[in-house]
Amino acid sequence: MTLVMHICRILLGVIFLGAGVNGYLVLLGLEPVFPTSPKALELLGNGYLLALEKTVEVLAGILLIVRWFVPLTLAILLPVVVNILAFHLFVDREFLPLAIGVAILEACLLWDRRNHYRGLLVSR
Repeated sequence: MTLVMHICRILLGVIFLGAGVNGYLVLLGLEPVFPTSPKALELLGNGYLLALEKTVEVLAGILLIVRWFVPLTLAILLPVVVNILAFHLFVDREFLPLAIGVAILEACLLWDRRNHYRGLLVSR
């Protein structure tokens, strides 16, 4: 794996870890460290859905940073990334550049590890 892919993996991990921790701060009623999308908080509410998404983001961020189960983590994050991109494309364009960046990082990492997913695409 090249240095570029290592940087992409760590960067994606830091982004998801930061977003997850930031979401937990909102859940706990504290002021978020990073700017948040008011429309996203309105959509997710302060209930279990926000907690579930932020838990996945924190765990995925940690797993990407420490390089454990990276192909599995990327597969789990794929629907989250698609949802983030669609949300910022159609609902709230304020963080669209960040969403596009996250989607590009995810796509690059998935492409780099495409051999891990070949078995999923075989019809038997």
